[in-house]
Amino acid sequence: MSTTRTVSGRANGRPNGRNGTWRNWGGNISARPAREVAPASVDELADAVRGAAEDGLRVKAVGTGHSFTSIAATDGLLIRPHLLTGIRSIDRDAMTVTVEAGTPLKRLNMALAREGLSLTNMGDIMEQTVSGATSTGTHGTGRDSASIAAQIRALELVTADGSVLTCSEDENPEVFAAARIGLGALGVVTAITFAVEPVFLLTAREEPMPLDRVLSDFDALWSENEHFEFYWFPHTGSTNTKRNNRSAGPEQPVGRFQGWLDDEFLSNGVFQAANWVGRAVPGTIPAIARVSSRALSARTYTDTPYKVFTSPRRVRFVEMEYAVPREAVVETLRELRAMVDRSRLRISFPVEVRTAPADDIALSTASGRDSAYIAVHMFRGTPYQAYFTAAERIFTAHEGRPHWGKIHTRDAAYFSRVYPRFGEFTALRDRLDPDRLFQNDYLRRVLGP
Repeated sequence: MSTTRTVSGRANGRPNGRNGTWRNWGGNISARPAREVAPASVDELADAVRGAAEDGLRVKAVGTGHSFTSIAATDGLLIRPHLLTGIRSIDRDAMTVTVEAGTPLKRLNMALAREGLSLTNMGDIMEQTVSGATSTGTHGTGRDSASIAAQIRALELVTADGSVLTCSEDENPEVFAAARIGLGALGVVTAITFAVEPVFLLTAREEPMPLDRVLSDFDALWSENEHFEFYWFPHTGSTNTKRNNRSAGPEQPVGRFQGWLDDEFLSNGVFQAANWVGRAVPGTIPAIARVSSRALSARTYTDTPYKVFTSPRRVRFVEMEYAVPREAVVETLRELRAMVDRSRLRISFPVEVRTAPADDIALSTASGRDSAYIAVHMFRGTPYQAYFTAAERIFTAHEGRPHWGKIHTRDAAYFSRVYPRFGEFTALRDRLDPDRLFQNDYLRRVLGP
């Protein structure tokens, strides 16, 4: 008996004329697919892909909608992978874990911790599915450890003809080189094998620091810490810095009250209210920014990795993020600050800065070069175009590469210049999806027709 759940249409994937609107987390993207399916097995997913092809429908898979681009939007078949969840297997000899594609990172991190295991590095939230996070290049910050996709050791995906293809460094290596960050253009990912290691402790040191000091000492702050990041508050000269380093212990987590005060009340509750005020009365934003930059005090704590790397983000926003060569980050930030200071922009969200070492994934934003990430945000419902356009002009002047899941205006002509292996990816796409079953407007723009 089939367990495929069909939101719109029969279980075999034929349309019934009813549809609904899908929206992303940021609220800036929506789509009306002809039908939606939630397959409960790889075979059912493959059947849905073949059925869509027979009916002339494009196919996209969507996770939790945390991308701010239309990378997952479709007017054809929308695949929801939330029934494809859980750990398939753990190989303690190889130190790998194979997980179903629809598994949220939060569930994976908690399950690994119960098994005494951990990913080496991760992003700053864990709401996304593993396939959505890796397919768009989600990353954290690290001197030596790279993005989540760089920790992949094997992939399973359903291709345009409905066949199931597995790839690794040894099996279909040319697919593996590209599909770890595949943008949903090569097929629908159904399972991922990650490298893991025995669970460890991280000591986080969070403290305010003047922006001028962070910029002048950036190379030392980066080289002396395994994971360094900071948030700069526009309209101020202030930052909050965070340094995470491995620790022998003992475990000293943030106290329950202090955690609630810092991470929920101040970082989410008060910050949400401040943004409401700023959206209604933009002239108050510089003063709010000065208060916000002083709201969080220094703290040090030691805990398991996912409790240190990630934090709750409940205030909704839209975001643009670019990776620039690491050696260009200080100059880029000074240009960004100068632009904000001479403009009439009012920016209530901090600018986030992180780093990653070079990796070997064709369309990784860190492909072939050590990188620094600069992320600009605006509160949901606030006009963001002027700010993002001005910031993007600065980022692209440094050959920046935009995060695939965050707002940008670049196209295939630009990417062919800043990604040395861009042609390798598009050639593989021509082979795996010649009829563009997995095409949508976003992929047409960024990869070419």
